[in-house]
Amino acid sequence: MSRIEEVFASLARRGEKGLVVYLTAGDPDAGSSLAYLRAAADGGADILEVGIPFSDPMADGPTIQAASRRALDGGMTVDRALSMVRDLRKTHPLPVVLFGYYNPFFSYGVRRFCKVAKASGADGTLVVDLPYEEAGEMAPEARMAGLDWIPLASPTSSLPRIRKAVDSGSGFLYLISVTGITGARTSLPADVAAWAKAVKLRSRLPVAVGFGISTPGMARGVAGFADAAVVGSACVKIVEKHGASRTGPEALRRFVRSLKKELR
Repeated sequence: MSRIEEVFASLARRGEKGLVVYLTAGDPDAGSSLAYLRAAADGGADILEVGIPFSDPMADGPTIQAASRRALDGGMTVDRALSMVRDLRKTHPLPVVLFGYYNPFFSYGVRRFCKVAKASGADGTLVVDLPYEEAGEMAPEARMAGLDWIPLASPTSSLPRIRKAVDSGSGFLYLISVTGITGARTSLPADVAAWAKAVKLRSRLPVAVGFGISTPGMARGVAGFADAAVVGSACVKIVEKHGASRTGPEALRRFVRSLKKELR
């Protein structure tokens, strides 16, 4: 059983729902980024998604686009992001999923990336712009390296196609809640609950719902129909606001704690 599977099994035994927190590696700078990751873990995140910054993050809205730009301007690279995961692993045992786009992984070398990611302490990888039909090169490499291959589905994915994606993956299914880009929203589509329930009936994997969840109340709502809530832009906004100040990680820790409280 992988570390991600162990977390969801433990959550189920406790009757809790999971909290997945996304942060961009290297935002606002390498040293501060590690402090923010540790703060999110200390606040109660069950799984961390560490974003590999990319110059053309087409699935991301302005908040995460800006985070990627800050990280790239600060010199963040795939190697440095993996080194950050290695440092995080020294102090925190929670699962880490590397979240990104195919281009940086392809440029780094898919096989090399998967091996180094696993050696660094990562548990899974999620490639936003690599559809199920095109995952034939990277998914097997991830599995051979011992990484969970996290599949994605969106409101435009058909249920038969989602089933195929689930069958090819492990860890959990990332279910995108909206037909759009990432970004904090004040509400989710009215039909997301019914959509998530329909997917759950056909998924052997836990279902984590992401894109747009920005408040503890919204996380509580997601807990009614999913196994976990994914919160990204709302956390990145805290990084954006506080930057490298000492108050930033504590502000993030408090916010993550408020999210997790609604999922217990």
